[in-house]
Amino acid sequence: MKSIYVGNIPFSATENDIRDMFGAYGDVSSVKLIEDRETGRFRGFGFVEMDDEGALAAIEALDGQDMSGRPLKVNEAKPRAPRPRY
Repeated sequence: MKSIYVGNIPFSATENDIRDMFGAYGDVSSVKLIEDRETGRFRGFGFVEMDDEGALAAIEALDGQDMSGRPLKVNEAKPRAPRPRY
C-alpha cells in the first residue's frame, strides 16, 4: 500500500472526484482531503492510498494532469517529520 500526495487540487473538487480519477489506475483504499483546522476550509491538497502497482501508474499518469484548469502535483507521500511538542 502506498500513500500518494496530491497537490494543487481545485477547491471545488470532492473526495469522490479524486477517488474516481485515481480509481482508473487501481484499487483506491482511502482519500483524505486536508482542511484548515481553524476555518474548516479545504486547503487544496490531500492524500490517496492505493495498492503499489496502481499507485505507480497513477503517479506517472496524473502528475501535471489538468483538473479544472489546475495542473495536479502528484507524487509518493513522504513520511511526516516529527514536530516538537511545546
